[in-house]
Amino acid sequence: MSDPNRIISPEIVGDEVSEDRNLRPNSLNEFTGQEQLKESLSISIEAATQRGEPIDHCLFSGPPGLGKTTLASIMAKEMGVQIHITSGPVLERPSDLAGILTSLQERDVLFIDEIHRLSRVVEEYLYSAMEDFRLDIMLDSGPGARSVNLPLKPFTLVGATTRAGMLTSPLRARFGLQFRLELYSQTEIVSILKRSAHILGVELHPDSATLLSARCRGTPRIANRVLRRCRDVAQVRGNGTIDMGAAERTLSMLGIDEDGLDPMDRRILMTIIDKFGGGPVGLGTIGAALGEEVETIEEVYEPYLIQQGLMSRTLRGRMATRNAYRKFNLVPPRQFDLQAELPLG
Repeated sequence: MSDPNRIISPEIVGDEVSEDRNLRPNSLNEFTGQEQLKESLSISIEAATQRGEPIDHCLFSGPPGLGKTTLASIMAKEMGVQIHITSGPVLERPSDLAGILTSLQERDVLFIDEIHRLSRVVEEYLYSAMEDFRLDIMLDSGPGARSVNLPLKPFTLVGATTRAGMLTSPLRARFGLQFRLELYSQTEIVSILKRSAHILGVELHPDSATLLSARCRGTPRIANRVLRRCRDVAQVRGNGTIDMGAAERTLSMLGIDEDGLDPMDRRILMTIIDKFGGGPVGLGTIGAALGEEVETIEEVYEPYLIQQGLMSRTLRGRMATRNAYRKFNLVPPRQFDLQAELPLG
């Protein structure tokens, strides 16, 4: 769904997987932010290690780019076991799951990203694997069908989802540990930027780190991506250090404004304001006006605009808020009345 050219997409884009991996912390002590989560997870890891048991199955939820995959890798490292990484859409058939589960060693970690996208058939096979560490497989069909019980070595399933509400109740109930990752504060993003700059071998001025932290939507992945672009600008157009000049030039080049909005974010808001009088207007109409898919607007762009109080979802459609008018130095129409809005759930 993500635009591969969108610098502030929280999803991994392009070929940055290896670069992103190099900047990931390797222990809970190195991991910045999410303090309550880290404390609880640290206790669970230490207790399970002392008992020589796998840690309880763990579910991480929250927006993309906040560190769910990183935390799963840290869990495996701190427990001294291997991690096996896959994703919900990849596990199309029960045999795909069976192949992975039977290869796990004792206390290994199986990480399933986008676990909400598991097929229902595959999900049902997970139930007995998570509860009893066994896999019930049906052989043949019809009168000759029979069930084969395969014992599994005790393991830990770590699931990650950006849409916890899409998980079925039976699956969610089987996770003994459930954590939600929250957006990071500017202070935490500054710390992440400084650490990443050190790993990248580039000097980052404190005032530049503060400026960048305010534009990165509280998301480490976005912060690291913007930092790498700043490094390029500083190297090619500057003196090799990320000072205020290099930071401002990079942000201007990328079109990221003081609110962390990019050109497409601003186009969406101005389309609602200019073409549809501030709303309410349906997503389908907005998508047609912009030449963009409805799903992309809803899943990629809309959440941050709502979080920033620039757009609202109502029973009648999407509306630009008073904050959106203020952002563009516009006066809301006289009939504009937030009291009349009927918010969705």
